[in-house]
Amino acid sequence: MRLHFAGIFGSGMSAIAQYLRWNSLQISGSDRLFGNEAAGEIQRALEALGCRLYPQDGSGVTPENDGLVVSTAIEKTNPDIIKARALEIPVLHRSDVLAALANAKKTIAVTGTSGKSTVTALIFHLLRECQKNPSLLSGAGLNELTETGALGNAYSGGSDLLVIEADESDGSLAKYKPYVSVLLNLSKDHKPVPEILKLFETSAKQSANVFVNYDDSLLRAIKSAKTFGLDKKANFFPDKIELGRDSIVILKNGLKFNFPFPGRYNAYNLLAALCVCKFLGCEDKKLAQACADYKGIQRRFDRIQTSKGVTVIDDFAHNPQKITATLETVQNMSGRVIAIFQPHGFAPTKFMLKEYIETFTNLLRENDELYLLPIYYAGGTVSKDVSSADIAKGLKDAKGKIFNPHDRNDILPLIAASAKPGDIVISMGARDPTLAAFAQSIARAIDSHK
Repeated sequence: MRLHFAGIFGSGMSAIAQYLRWNSLQISGSDRLFGNEAAGEIQRALEALGCRLYPQDGSGVTPENDGLVVSTAIEKTNPDIIKARALEIPVLHRSDVLAALANAKKTIAVTGTSGKSTVTALIFHLLRECQKNPSLLSGAGLNELTETGALGNAYSGGSDLLVIEADESDGSLAKYKPYVSVLLNLSKDHKPVPEILKLFETSAKQSANVFVNYDDSLLRAIKSAKTFGLDKKANFFPDKIELGRDSIVILKNGLKFNFPFPGRYNAYNLLAALCVCKFLGCEDKKLAQACADYKGIQRRFDRIQTSKGVTVIDDFAHNPQKITATLETVQNMSGRVIAIFQPHGFAPTKFMLKEYIETFTNLLRENDELYLLPIYYAGGTVSKDVSSADIAKGLKDAKGKIFNPHDRNDILPLIAASAKPGDIVISMGARDPTLAAFAQSIARAIDSHK
């Protein structure tokens, strides 16, 4: 069978493409970043697996293809879709392909408006360390896998267990019928809260076992097999938690579960993963050792140490809830934070404009700086009736210094001149595959500043 992926460099798309290639399917794909060195690592990794890659101009769609796989981000006017329609090739949504894979396995589906990728990765890591040999389909690369030269967002294991990141933003969550559903949290992100809650309720009804964050009051009404949280009314709660500068520790049943990443939000991520893995038969002592060995995932609090004593952090935070959790964490680590935020998409920015303004107004301190970059444009027809300047204009009561540059490269010399030893520079944003390289360029600019 031959499948062609439009937008194959996307994290969710590349994960499925790799998984199918490992399972002997012929895979090709296109992307608007084809040939762009900023996405060169993704292109090289896919080509090394035998995936044939093309520009996104329809040239990769041929009569040999049995189907064209697209995501919600791919519009009907895309050249690949036009070519597929002309050749009468079936157009398949990414979520339908993922649902077919997930429903054929003993699947653990992780969802929530924040923390999906981290908990998906952590459950996979813990199960793997406990010799459960799971497979993985995720939205971010695990560092333990990327160290082997892989993209790290997919893995083909030998058991019937499959851990997936289940997306609520496009409604595709309702297509899965997993063995375990993990509901992490609920806040405004892409869709109104009542609409997301309805999706979660549908997902819960279609799942054999449901694990819910008890501390999230919006989720308590959902019927679940198990609850986790810091509240002692939850089925699974810690005896104690310790929040350190660079890590957290959960104490439970006389054991210490050390997690090498900071932030109260990571306590919830760890509790969710531990709760699920214990249910799946993992032993406490093995889980404790595996927690300490977790290396994290790409663009989730990735730390780069500079020679000038400044720490640069690259993070996926993009909605108000994620930004709040991440900024509070780094503010506890440093007396001065230089924050960079690149909004993703014009529609999401307009939808959450009020919340963005409230978030930064409430969080920024006198010494902090905020750089609001131009909105990331993923292509296609869209109404560009909002900009980062609208966020900046709303921050008249915010503390700290606010910058709204026309181009992100303009800020490199400014940050290099401003950053002092002990400062933290954090770059936040989603979807843009060049953001990791941008964080590296910030660190280089700081290192080279005289």
